Amino acid sequence: MIKKLIILTTILFFSSFMFGQKGALKGNVISSQGTPLEFVNVSLKNTAHGSFTNSSGHYILKNIKPNTYLLHVSYVGYKTQEISISIQNNETINIPTITLWEDEAQLEEVLVNGSRLNKYTQRQPSTFLRLKTELVKLPQNIQVISRDLLIDQQVTNIMDGAIRNVSGVTMLEHWGHFARVNMRGFRLPAFKNGVNVQDAWGPLSEDMNTVERIEFVKGPAGFMMSAGEPGGFYNVVTKKPTDHKVAQVSLAGGSFDSYRGTVDLGGKLTDNGKLLYRFNGMYQTADTHRRNEVGERYGIAPALTYMVSDKTAITTELNIQQAESYLGSAYVFAPTEGGYGSLDRDFKYTDTNYPATDIQELTLFTNLKHDFSENWGFETQFAYLRYEQEGNSIWLQDIADNGDAHRYISVWDALSLGQYFQTYVFGNFQTLGISHKILGGFDYSQKEYWADFNQSVAIDTLEPFNIFNPVYGQTETPVFDRSSDVKSRANVYNRGFTVRAFYAQDEIGVMQNKIRLTLAARHTELATIGKTTTDKKFTPRFGLSADILPNLTAYALYDQSFLGQTGLSESGAYFDPVEAHDVEGGIKTALLDGRLKTALGVYQITKENVLVTDPANTNFSIQLGEIQSKGIEFDLQGEITPQLNVVFNYANTTVEITKDTNPANIGKKIAGHAKHLTNGWLNYKIPNSSKLKGFGASIGYQYQIDRSAWSWGADNQTDLPDYFRLDGGLSWRNDTLRIQLNVNNILDEYLYSGSNYGSYIYWQSEPGINGRVTMTYTF
Repeated sequence: MIKKLIILTTILFFSSFMFGQKGALKGNVISSQGTPLEFVNVSLKNTAHGSFTNSSGHYILKNIKPNTYLLHVSYVGYKTQEISISIQNNETINIPTITLWEDEAQLEEVLVNGSRLNKYTQRQPSTFLRLKTELVKLPQNIQVISRDLLIDQQVTNIMDGAIRNVSGVTMLEHWGHFARVNMRGFRLPAFKNGVNVQDAWGPLSEDMNTVERIEFVKGPAGFMMSAGEPGGFYNVVTKKPTDHKVAQVSLAGGSFDSYRGTVDLGGKLTDNGKLLYRFNGMYQTADTHRRNEVGERYGIAPALTYMVSDKTAITTELNIQQAESYLGSAYVFAPTEGGYGSLDRDFKYTDTNYPATDIQELTLFTNLKHDFSENWGFETQFAYLRYEQEGNSIWLQDIADNGDAHRYISVWDALSLGQYFQTYVFGNFQTLGISHKILGGFDYSQKEYWADFNQSVAIDTLEPFNIFNPVYGQTETPVFDRSSDVKSRANVYNRGFTVRAFYAQDEIGVMQNKIRLTLAARHTELATIGKTTTDKKFTPRFGLSADILPNLTAYALYDQSFLGQTGLSESGAYFDPVEAHDVEGGIKTALLDGRLKTALGVYQITKENVLVTDPANTNFSIQLGEIQSKGIEFDLQGEITPQLNVVFNYANTTVEITKDTNPANIGKKIAGHAKHLTNGWLNYKIPNSSKLKGFGASIGYQYQIDRSAWSWGADNQTDLPDYFRLDGGLSWRNDTLRIQLNVNNILDEYLYSGSNYGSYIYWQSEPGINGRVTMTYTF
């Protein structure tokens, strides 16, 4: 025993002596927003000394021989730093806190080359959300769909299944040109680069060729942008110019004669890197499973960034899109007694000569960023949107039990104009050991929308169209009067409004920022065109986020919202703005050394003045007294192993009337959600050590229970069956080439959404088993 103690003492003595003859260093790494960065690579160049930062951003390197070294600090998506240091015998150096700054160009290069293993997890929100705190530390659930995930699923359009990656998100049946996305039972406004571009019947569904990421913000978030919808919003972030070379082309072909080509170029336009560019182009042509609906879509999106200095940058983006859409052609009508799916999945309700609607959309963004210092800066953005369409829509006039239907076609020309301005200042500082992250700014938006739905023509005047024995080619395309512009012809359904809003926020951090208190407020002025008074509202916001454990954060939030509503009632009256408040809380955690992110939350939203379909006239809306949405949401994203990435989510949602002038309506459900909704996606990449390196496989599902698209039908109960869809994919890639096959609806299920309107039902079917092959070459 004594001999063992002597040996152990001798080993410890010599270990201490050897360490004492060498040095060490330690320090912290934070982001430009002042938050600790985890898993940052810290090493001494040309040596074996290296480590990673922990959840507090702290690192330590020991047992370093005396010498002069270059400390190398690197992290994906941030600019690398190198610092010269000298190590002496028996010395531990405290390195001053290192601040890493975001490098969008580097992140872009990583995405293009596909070298990052953890493809699905995003740590930071985009700058367009204005938040300077890591997602896991925010008192709110924000889910990000990365470009890697969109590529693995071969999503080409927002309506192509992108929403499956976020809990509680559904899409109502669509008109062919825009996505009506719901979350927590309410429609989500569509945002682009932080600007609310939503219209009553638009905007054009986003093509993924220009998209870098999609951010789903749950809850009101009224202090961000000109938002206010209590269910949340989704923000599409477009690709930006880069100082790294980007050169990529992609060709795809698939079911229903679909063909698609894209190009993505970027890099320096000048040797000094002052002028950067990005160019994206796309062309596609595709039919549908109903056939005779071949439509073209193409677009170009050039962007330039001028680096005035290391602290100042100006970026301008232009996106021009041209699309053809067969509005209303996806709808199938049938007698109620027949039930959903009583007709063939590929049944065509329109005639073979039904014309396409032409759509043009132009968006222009100019963004100015300037950093006064490492801790203070401002950002200003101007945006302009012009959306114009000329075409028509088809609908049902009446239908008999024997299937005899009378249809009509109405003109549907529209023009939407939007002008936007945003500016805000941000900064962080400390007082008496308490940190502050300040945010304050001003938002302005002006939207105007004109549409002509006035003209309509019955097309089955001589003989009805029988859905059980359809005869095509018997009708003529109606000719509408377009002798005057759409502004002159616009009917009473449409109007515009102007929003002015001031906001301020302070995120207060105590106990070394382990507890964060958010105090915010917003003052909104809403001026509706044609309305003599201006609606005003002060909306506060309170949030609390606390690190219970290094990788476990709890949060709570109280928020209010105030949002204008478009349209008029049947009597011609303007609708009051939506007012709502949201109470929610939950926990967020990082598993497997931070590679796997999860969020579990509960919420209750009380919303007043909500619009629903007028049961007396389904062409109009009415306002109810109060609606309440409550539910539970769980999201999981990230990496289980370096080869296996996963997305899984579940939501339980209930939306019902809580106050109404008619007591019989209280407790009734509101359509537009599924009671239970869960999605999953797995992507496996074969290790590089294998002979099959480069190959990968994916599998995913979507499952909805007790769902409703629009009306709940008789006895306030949905009669839609449960929805289950299985998708998968195979891929192979090397350094320059990626070949990918995705198959959707593998089980070939008859899938649809729809609604029961008492005298008839309608539904929209999805195609049966279908696929797409894409080949992408990187130069």
